[in-house]
Amino acid sequence: MTKFDILKQLKKVIDPELGINIVDLGLIYDVVVKENNVKIKMTLTSMGCPMSAYFLDSVSDAVKKVKGVKKVKVDLVFEPVWTPDRMNKKVKEKLGF
Repeated sequence: MTKFDILKQLKKVIDPELGINIVDLGLIYDVVVKENNVKIKMTLTSMGCPMSAYFLDSVSDAVKKVKGVKKVKVDLVFEPVWTPDRMNKKVKEKLGF
């Protein structure tokens, strides 16, 4: 299992409000794969996001589906602050940025 495998799986986690995956939205700041353990550093579009529990559970559940993953740790951070600049180019265009 590689960082690429994890990111590919995380693209299946869709923001229910925007209908776009969390990787392309720029919510994933880092993925570290060490042995069979995965540590993910991610953020949300705002600190008060009512979907935080949904995202934490969805990210953990998605990563656990990758063959070989034994343990997943998701760290929710708000520094650096998320901005639309973190989105990939196609998403920016789709959302009018």
